[in-house]
Amino acid sequence: MVDDFEALCEFVDDGDEESAIEALSLFDDLKSSLGDLEQQSLLSEETDPNNAIISINAGAGGTESCDWASMLHRMLTRWAEQNAYKVSVMDHQVGDTAGIKSVTFMISGDYAYGNLKSESGIHRLVRISPFDSNGRRHTSFASVYVSPEVDDTIEIEIQDKDIRIDVYRSGGAGGQSVNTTDSAVRITHNPSGIVVTCQNERSQLQNKETAFKVLRSRLYEKAMAEKRALASIEEANKKEIGWGSQIRSYVLHPYKMVKDHRTNFESGNADKVLDGDLNDFMKSFLQWRALND
Repeated sequence: MVDDFEALCEFVDDGDEESAIEALSLFDDLKSSLGDLEQQSLLSEETDPNNAIISINAGAGGTESCDWASMLHRMLTRWAEQNAYKVSVMDHQVGDTAGIKSVTFMISGDYAYGNLKSESGIHRLVRISPFDSNGRRHTSFASVYVSPEVDDTIEIEIQDKDIRIDVYRSGGAGGQSVNTTDSAVRITHNPSGIVVTCQNERSQLQNKETAFKVLRSRLYEKAMAEKRALASIEEANKKEIGWGSQIRSYVLHPYKMVKDHRTNFESGNADKVLDGDLNDFMKSFLQWRALND
């Protein structure tokens, strides 16, 4: 294809208009092919094609942070919908006044994890608070943790002595059996400190199976981060959900801008980003990571 393009360019230099039209068409094909090759190169890790399991947790700050966590959940859900991915909620803890304390959900589809791993870390919001009667500006934080769904072909050793399983009554919306029995499950993995919960399924057994799926994925991502010797995602989630640890800032007042602090990529259309327009941020992260690996 490149040889054909170069040959056509020679005819163009001689004033051949038909060759010019054909060369322009071929150039578009070349550009598209190069884009596909770049995407394949950027999404070449073993688990990049997998589904993604995402956990969002509100930081300190009560209602403000719970509302921000809910906004992030909507943003990632909107991105999934716009890119024809499937979303399924695994666990959901509502805030005391508004928003959510935490949510765990899966985004399913080709290369879901490869794209969404850019979102792991602390996200910061600056805005005029809708909950402040004095109309003051507030800063809120929430953490996002993204791990790949792993199947049985990937061996993850979880020993019984290393975990604690607690069951409790589910809260929030749900069917009769969800709210009236001790069906919710919390699994604590003591060596890593990872805690996962699930209450959205109807039975304790189903919640236990889902919680173990999340735990295996979290442990796998932790192991891969250590193997890469970067551990950037893991370290971001070990930090306090607050000042100085954010990977991205969303400013809605006194101006509007979203900036990724790792790649320095930014957008002046914050509303569009919060509505799921994340592809440019994801691509810039993959390019940045490829240069820094």
